[in-house]
Amino acid sequence: MNNEIAVETITVEIADEKSLGYVETILETIAAAAKVRGTGIARRSPEYIEQKIKEGKAIIALADGVFAGFCYIESWGDKKFVANSGLIVVDKYRGHGLAKRIKRKAFELSRLRYPNAKIFGLTTGLAVMKINSELGYKPVTFSELTDDEAFWKGCQSCVNYDILQRTGRKHCLCTGMLFDPAKDEAK
Repeated sequence: MNNEIAVETITVEIADEKSLGYVETILETIAAAAKVRGTGIARRSPEYIEQKIKEGKAIIALADGVFAGFCYIESWGDKKFVANSGLIVVDKYRGHGLAKRIKRKAFELSRLRYPNAKIFGLTTGLAVMKINSELGYKPVTFSELTDDEAFWKGCQSCVNYDILQRTGRKHCLCTGMLFDPAKDEAK
């Protein structure tokens, strides 16, 4: 591929048992991105990522068998909400629309598995906000997101967790974005 990345040759698919060998690479890529960006990305255990893959709730991007990107979905609040989380693209594949392809696939998987659920995400990244907006998400206050304590507990490993705690879970550096199938039209 030389200096040009042939993004169209990168497969973006629902992860399966064959994807389990990429778990450590996924976690290392997420940790490295969080360090470089200096922003909060909640850490997940290898077991958690493995579970998402085994449940068919993860999206993986591969460039000729080389890990290129990842995202997973999780339902919250008795399946009334679904979060698309852990979006990551390996540095060399950034700037070619791969994050958008991964995010779209995660959105489609969310709609397929949970057709009536509100889909949401938290992000500090402008690029992700733009992708979410293109998919039909709207910025919302945290009060419009799930009140499932298990979801919010996942924020504890984020460097910005103290802000979330100090504000009574009303504000943080992240922006909450929501797609409500009852109100919004998927794009």
